[in-house]
Amino acid sequence: MQIKDIIAVLEAVAPPHLQESYDNAGLLVGHPEDQATGVLFCLDSTEAVVREALEKGCNLVVAHHPIIFRGLKRINGASYIERTVIQAIRHNVAIYAIHTNLDNVLHRGVNARIAEKIGLLNTRLLAPKSGFTDIGAGITGTLPAAMDETAFLEMLKKVFRADCIRHTALRGKPVLEVAVCGGSGSFLLPDALKSGADAFVTADFKYHEFFDAEHRLVIADIGHYESEQFTIELLYDIFHEKFPTFAAHCTNSNTNPVHYM
Repeated sequence: MQIKDIIAVLEAVAPPHLQESYDNAGLLVGHPEDQATGVLFCLDSTEAVVREALEKGCNLVVAHHPIIFRGLKRINGASYIERTVIQAIRHNVAIYAIHTNLDNVLHRGVNARIAEKIGLLNTRLLAPKSGFTDIGAGITGTLPAAMDETAFLEMLKKVFRADCIRHTALRGKPVLEVAVCGGSGSFLLPDALKSGADAFVTADFKYHEFFDAEHRLVIADIGHYESEQFTIELLYDIFHEKFPTFAAHCTNSNTNPVHYM
């Protein structure tokens, strides 16, 4: 099997043209015609992940986040990005990223997996792109039964293995309708408010942005890595269904750069 065959399976679910204009998804390092010896799925392609790929006999790393995002003017090992790229090229390990195109699909996308973990029913896009019902940002859905706000936050903390959750003041109302967005989702707050959601689960809210909830919903900032960690198993599942006997692995490396004390 060639690397391009693995990419084709992933892009059948999340075509590259669905990525945002600022994004840099796609094959970032390597040649699509190379024979694949194995694939390692991860959230971030780092030096540790490339080492792990080599240890597992994989010459392809599939990451959610692009290791090359803003472009490189030189590659001399001065940053972890440059070192990762150098290491990958040196050992003939290809790196592929499937980022906002996987965020933007309703079915089998990043947010669909988050909604599944929470148990949301009747899911639909939070902010569909004009003219589409299955392409857009975020997802909203309904819990199987209304939950107390504290119990809901405790459930999130357990499911996403979060060391802490930053949230707005509780409203003293049950949580039934929930909006979600993996990663940095503050741009979707107006859509979450418009949808009538009782809670918005996402990450990377800035201090002043918490005020914008206006006590109309509970913002639950569970952390960027925490919100997207299940993307690793999502990618594995998509590929494994097509090629169940091929050497495919989920990374054992926790690439979360944020730690709590």
